[in-house]
Amino acid sequence: MSINYKATDISKALKKKGFKERTGDHFFYILHINGKKTQIRTKISHDRKEYGISLLKLIWKQLKLNKKGLQNLIDCPMSYEDYVAHLEENGYL
Repeated sequence: MSINYKATDISKALKKKGFKERTGDHFFYILHINGKKTQIRTKISHDRKEYGISLLKLIWKQLKLNKKGLQNLIDCPMSYEDYVAHLEENGYL
């Protein structure tokens, strides 16, 4: 089963989940918790409109998720609190 997401949908979801956007040669997203940067980060290209499975796989690995976790993060069943709890439970924070 293949999945695709628009870059704008990924960006909106990341911002809702505590990521701050920094612009450079790409859009960089860094997770902030209690106003502090974490090591959890990813990037989205300026010129890519849609992401297919191969690029989504890179993103879910960077965000310390699996395929279903990324879908939940983007589609919004996963809240900021749920995401932070996942990272803490799995030793990423």
